[in-house]
Order: sequence, then structure tokens, then C-alpha cells
Amino acid sequence: MVARTATLHSLDELIAAEERAFVDRQPRSGALHARAVRSLAGGVTSNWQISRPQPVFLERGEGSRIWDVDGNEYVDLHGGYGAGLAGHAHPAVVEAVRRQVARGTHFAQPNEDAVAVAENLARRFGLPTWRFMNSGTEATMDAVHLMRAATGRDLMVKIEGGYHGHHDSVQVSVMPEADEVGPAGRPHSVPSSSGVPSAISALTLVAPFNDLDSLAAILDEHAGEVAGLILEPIMMNAGIIHPDPGYLAGVKELLHAHGALLTFDEVKTGLTVGPGGVTALSGVEPDLVCLAKAIGGGLIAAAVGGSAELMEDVADGTYEMVGTFNGNPLSMAATRAMLEQVATPDAYARLATLAGRVREELSSTIAAHGLTAHVVSAGAKGCVTFSPAPVRDYRDFLELDDRFNHLHFLVQHNGGVFLPPWGKTEQWLISVQHDEADMDRFLANFERFAAGVAAAA
Repeated sequence: MVARTATLHSLDELIAAEERAFVDRQPRSGALHARAVRSLAGGVTSNWQISRPQPVFLERGEGSRIWDVDGNEYVDLHGGYGAGLAGHAHPAVVEAVRRQVARGTHFAQPNEDAVAVAENLARRFGLPTWRFMNSGTEATMDAVHLMRAATGRDLMVKIEGGYHGHHDSVQVSVMPEADEVGPAGRPHSVPSSSGVPSAISALTLVAPFNDLDSLAAILDEHAGEVAGLILEPIMMNAGIIHPDPGYLAGVKELLHAHGALLTFDEVKTGLTVGPGGVTALSGVEPDLVCLAKAIGGGLIAAAVGGSAELMEDVADGTYEMVGTFNGNPLSMAATRAMLEQVATPDAYARLATLAGRVREELSSTIAAHGLTAHVVSAGAKGCVTFSPAPVRDYRDFLELDDRFNHLHFLVQHNGGVFLPPWGKTEQWLISVQHDEADMDRFLANFERFAAGVAAAA
């Protein structure tokens, strides 16, 4: 996947050397993991924390930096899988939480901050009515349930390769293998985990991203049976895949013509691509939008916003959207601080400057070393895709060689920049507390990576 293709042997040698360095510089993480496997399943608190060559145990974070238990400092571009737009210990979030924790941490009753947050989200995303929950999985689960409740239909459609949390209806074709996917125009509904009954998987139909004809065929074949579709308006479970011009508007038009509903899963894109997410950037207003990750400023928070008509089904109890910790006062205090004091116009201007510099200099380095790769970005998020042409859907993504992304992760990590460890699937996130010096370190590491790959070719 480079202009002078690196051999399996030489590329794997580079990876092996970086993995040895990775383990050698983190003996205490290794020891903690060995201890943890005796009491934590897999030695971690989520399967997404199991990474090669070993999990990294972190101790603290401040501003744009984090420190592991071995004392190594990193520029944090991992960002908690997209939750860290505020960076670490942002003063506005710290003060909001400090003030609220002294007043009480849980009431299971509404509070004024929740009203202010709902009003702010309504202005940003253009949808008037909101409810809160505690994770992206809960948000997308409620959205799917609400679409079914409002239409009286059972079938759902999702996009092949899209991730929407770990409830049954969306644990379908998240990352299927090439021998499982089925025909390109009509992907199979492949269960993405054990424990998901086949009867439930069969209720979720799968369409390719950026393919209106395939979606139209599904809707025609199941006329009057489809409740709605959930999609990431910019796919972020497969690197970053942008929608073709007119695609999102076309999806909405097709669904509404068949009496079905549209949900944008903006859990990852939310505030990170802009103040009103892809919803505001695209000008396409879905029936429902799901938010989580970045909105809480590092605390647990999620939300579903919808049209007044659709959310009336929640208000009158047609669909019960419930949860003991929904709108928790700590979460609402942090979210209000995030929206009013952190995710500001000035912050987005700074993020645009930093992201623009990263795109330009990475592209120059790629060209200078003859790599067959390109930079893809969306607001504060970005990735390097090792292919000559843009990736338009999951089938294109399957063709990418993940070794390049894994090597890049290792080089950055050993050079003091923490990226997500899941190779070609993930993106970096620039926070509002990053600065030019942080980007200098990231770019210098990429130069070392590119030179090493070119030399090994």
C-alpha cells in the first residue's frame, strides 16, 4: 500500500521492533495487566481496551497531555475515543463539577442545567425537543425503539460497517469479514457478536454507505415494513468516510417517501466536526439525532433530540424513555459548561487552524516519501488512509492493509503521542487544549514513520 510496496517481511520487522520498544518502556503497565487478568475479564474494563502489544494503564491527564503509570508523558490524540474534545481537567468543567458535587450528586429529578443544555442543543442542531441518557449505546437504543414505536413497524435498516453501540438491533454487520458480507448491493445481516439471537438480527437490514439505489431497493422490497434507518452521517467506524454530495438528503427523501424515519448517529461526530455536528454542516435535518462522547466534557452524558411530533410520543408515554441516571446533575453541570464555555466559536477557530496545519503537513510528508496514502479529516478529527483513492464504503475499507496504521500507532506512541490503538478503524482527536507544540511532536513522529516505511520498501 505504498508506492514502492513494503514487503511483508520488512514491514512486519518494523512493527516487531516498535512493539518491543513499546513493552520495554512500560513495565508497570505490563505488571498491572498481569495482575488485572486475575480479577478483570481480559485484564481491562472494556474489550476495546485490549490492544496489541499490551494495554496501557494511565494515571492522570492535564490539558492536552496524559501520563501512564510508568511516568511516560504523551500528547493525547486518543481523546477517549472521541470524548475528549475538552482535553483533560478543563477549568470550566472542573469548576462546574466541583460546584455541583458539593450540592449533591444524584436526585433522579429534573434540574435547571438540564433545561439549559436542552435549549443549547436545540439551537445547535435545529431539533426542538431533547431527552438525556448515559451512553451512545443508550441513545441509539432509544432512537431505534422510538422509530419502531412511532411507525408501528419492526424492520430497521443500518449501514454496513457502521457502529451504533452494543444493543441487539445494531449489533449487525459492524465489522464483518470479507467472506461473510454477501453481495455488494445487498449485504448480509451478519451478527457482530455472540449472544445476539438470529431472530433479532433478521429484523435489521443492511445497506451500503453512499448507495441510494441499494437503499431504494430494500425499501421497495419491504414496502410498509421499515421503521427507519440509523446511520453515521460521516462514517467513523471505518476511518473517516464522507457522504457523497446529495447522499444524506437522498436518504431522507427515500425514507420519508416510504413512511420511514431517519436517525443520525452523531455520537462520534457530535461537537467534534463542528458546533452543530454534521446535522448543521449538511443542512439535512434528521427526525432524530443521537449524541454522546464529547458533549459531557469528559463525564458520562448522552442525548437524543427529535422533532416535536416524534418526541411527543415520549412526552405522552407512547414510548417510555427512562433511566435512573438520565439527566444526572453532575453530568448536566459538566455538559452545560462544555456547551457554554468550552465548545465556543473561538475554540472552533483554533481547532480549524491546528487541523488545517496537520492536514497540510501530513500530506506534504506523504508526498515527499512516496507513500500511497492520503489524509481524511472532519473538524477536529482525522486519519491517514493508506489507499490511492477515497474510501466510499465498507467494502473499500476492507481492502486497506491495517499493518500501516498499526505501525503508525506504535511509532507515535513510542514517540510520546497517544493515538487510538485500533489501526485503520480509528481517528485522532484534537482537543481545545492542544497547541502548536503538540502538533509539532505528532508531525515529527509521522515523518519518522514515513521515512521508515519508505526505507523498508
